[in-house]
Amino acid sequence: MGRDSDLGRVVITGLGAVSCLGLGSDIQFQKASLCNSGITSFSNSFSIPVNLSCAGLVPADITNYFDSSTLGMYDRVAHISWVAAKEALEHSGLKDLGVEKLNRSGIFWGTGFGGANTVENAYDTIYIHGKDRVRPFTVIGVMANGATALISLNTAFKGPSITYSTACASSAHAIGEAYRSIKHGYCDRAIAGGAESLLTAASIKSWEALKTLAIPDSENIAHSCKPFSKNRSGFVLGEGAAAIILESLSSAKKRGAIILAEIIGYGATSDSLHITKPDPLGQSKAMQLAIKDAGLSAEKVVYINAHGTATQAGDIAETISIKNTFGLDQAKKLAISSTKAVHGHTLGAAGALELLITIQAMQNNIAPGTAFLEINDPECDLNYLPLRSIEIPIPYAMSNSFAFGGSNVSLLLARDVN
Repeated sequence: MGRDSDLGRVVITGLGAVSCLGLGSDIQFQKASLCNSGITSFSNSFSIPVNLSCAGLVPADITNYFDSSTLGMYDRVAHISWVAAKEALEHSGLKDLGVEKLNRSGIFWGTGFGGANTVENAYDTIYIHGKDRVRPFTVIGVMANGATALISLNTAFKGPSITYSTACASSAHAIGEAYRSIKHGYCDRAIAGGAESLLTAASIKSWEALKTLAIPDSENIAHSCKPFSKNRSGFVLGEGAAAIILESLSSAKKRGAIILAEIIGYGATSDSLHITKPDPLGQSKAMQLAIKDAGLSAEKVVYINAHGTATQAGDIAETISIKNTFGLDQAKKLAISSTKAVHGHTLGAAGALELLITIQAMQNNIAPGTAFLEINDPECDLNYLPLRSIEIPIPYAMSNSFAFGGSNVSLLLARDVN
């Protein structure tokens, strides 16, 4: 991109993730680029009946990452958070930081529902099993910053430790605010991302009531999430976590780190219109702010990892917002896809997981396709890469996260750092 100074520039040096696609950051892109779904049948039993046929469940056993005390004290959302953060740290090569560097190292983490499993266990203990006390460390499991605290304890990072909860935009906000913190000199490096694990009876019943969940595909349940397709019926709940190591460019250069990409733009807005109905204007403003922050011509953006939840209203709103941002001619030229078709909607983890896949797309010059988009919707008439990925140079890419409550985030990346 060519800048006169390293000052204020923020790069990415490590990735870590776990989702229904598997354990590790590499498998996320491998499966996404092949349009291979990790969504499976859901048959977990609860103390009350639920109506959920499919979900994106983490298939790996992660218990060997923790001692019995940590397993018992923290919620599953914290456990998968640390699995992702640990991989990202190892990938980045960050280790043996002295006190001064630890003081300049932050944690910015997102989650929509926090310790949902612990909350449910507590209510089951009291109301189903009739006991008069819950586990001693229930508060630690419940608190939304439990994951952030576990990461801090395991890394000794002593800079800002902040938890963001803005529904589906939580981890995108966390990454954007980490970027700003480094850009403006408040810290030199950060673990940023988010996690969600909310496949509990109460949560599932809540989503049932909202009527936004996908109708299971009768031929192949793995194909139930169909973003931008005419026959889309809603999203599939998924659990997962993704972590990204952000550093100042000077810090990364000084230690000879491998730089994966640069964050060059961040836009955040609020619709202030409706609690669940998306507003194309608010979404467009977030994208415009990210482009302005980057000082980039909109025509240079090649790929967008869309929010693309597969809801009727959401996919149409995003289509309109992209047209509003780029203009119709440029919007038609963009490669756009939603990877939620294969990993489900991971809510508080979605922004981080999808940004991670976008970074890998840039590195591999492959824009992942939108799986199961077999029937074109005339109202979603952009190039959503139906059914297959394409090989294309991606020097600049955007990732969108739009949430209930009207929170919108766009993050803009550059592949080459010079």
